[in-house]
Amino acid sequence: MSSGSQGVVKAEVRLKWDPSPWDQPPHHLDIIATTYSADAPYGRPVYVVHFDSRSPDGTINMSRHSQTGQGLGYVEAMTLELDRLAPSFARVVVGVAIHQNSGPKTFGDLSNAGVLVVEGYRELLKDDFAQLAGSTATTVAEFTRDASGAWEFHEFVRGFDSDPVLFTAEMGSTTPH
Repeated sequence: MSSGSQGVVKAEVRLKWDPSPWDQPPHHLDIIATTYSADAPYGRPVYVVHFDSRSPDGTINMSRHSQTGQGLGYVEAMTLELDRLAPSFARVVVGVAIHQNSGPKTFGDLSNAGVLVVEGYRELLKDDFAQLAGSTATTVAEFTRDASGAWEFHEFVRGFDSDPVLFTAEMGSTTPH
């Protein structure tokens, strides 16, 4: 799915979840993006972008970050300026991971969690993680560059049972299609 001949130009991934009960440690989720080269689109990521980093060229960055889920609506957001990515990149995978610092937590332990992927005002994906109740991390979106150089969006909701560090290494390892 793309937005015409020029493809997806600039996308935003938004994340929401309710804060944990007052007597529990905070739920901390993160949006993570991994980039892959044209030479190895299913190999190791060229770089990873998450809450305390951004892409070296500034094309992928966090515009909002939450460690607790407190706030109204979507409390975390990542912007991907795909049209500015160097031609050496062929694929970007975006996922969500739950920090496991205070013991195991899965998407089933969260309330009102969800992800939204948009391009401008157009909704590309909206998911509430319901089918991922036993997972600690998930991929949500894959962007691939076609032969003309345009970026295409693919829904890529797939659960994982790993911590955020391991998840960054495995999230782009298999083909969604």
